[in-house]
Amino acid sequence: MIIVTTNDVPGSTITRTIGECFGLTVRSRHVGSNIGAGLKSLAGGELKGITKLLHEAREEALVRLSAEAEKRGANAVVAFRFETNEYESSGVEVCAYGTAVVVDAPVQ
Repeated sequence: MIIVTTNDVPGSTITRTIGECFGLTVRSRHVGSNIGAGLKSLAGGELKGITKLLHEAREEALVRLSAEAEKRGANAVVAFRFETNEYESSGVEVCAYGTAVVVDAPVQ
């Protein structure tokens, strides 16, 4: 699956636009991450537990986006973006979204 942030795939022509697709995940924070984040916020520095949580959530959302686009007959996603929101102060919602399309001669 080709996934790009641009509105086209260089070297290819969009032959069909399928439409919006997304992959979504909501992850809760580990109690240890919350405690560590609270202490770290006093001293400053990277919140490694939260960084790991966000990285894993983005990866999962991206896999789900790819699966959804493929299920709908796409071989590419253009205008790809992530959106992240806090969920009820205890977790994080990550949405990967874009436009599912079919391109000719996909470049990989």
